[in-house]
Amino acid sequence: MSKSIFHAVAGTAAMLIIATFWTSTLVSELFLGHAATAAVKHAIASYGLIALVIMMAATGGTGFSLGKERKGRLLEGKKKRMPFIAANGILIMIPSALFLNYKAALGEFDALFYSVQMLELMVGLVQLTLMGMNFRDGLKLAGRLRPKQAKL
Repeated sequence: MSKSIFHAVAGTAAMLIIATFWTSTLVSELFLGHAATAAVKHAIASYGLIALVIMMAATGGTGFSLGKERKGRLLEGKKKRMPFIAANGILIMIPSALFLNYKAALGEFDALFYSVQMLELMVGLVQLTLMGMNFRDGLKLAGRLRPKQAKL
């Protein structure tokens, strides 16, 4: 498998994992009970984070390697977004997931739990947006997505 295909697969997998976390959280919170929410938080913290970290590391590593070979506006945009994606994950998303799992395991669905939950959901949307922008720019770099044509 080529490096660029591996990069695309890992990045897509990371986005799908985050989207799954986000959707599972929202569904469990809005439509299911505390037990389901606790199960979702446990699954994310115990299994999901491992998969996500591996996919993000693979995406970042291959992206860094591929980026050495190219230059341009699209690549620069991807490079500028990556520190924000990494910082959001390391400083907000991972600690939030672990904290929410801890609180849910104790059955403490209090104001602090829901405040952190809202933060995690909002930052999750930011992550998906930034990663989606990188995905779009990657498709353009690979020649799989044409730039918008100017209207006459």
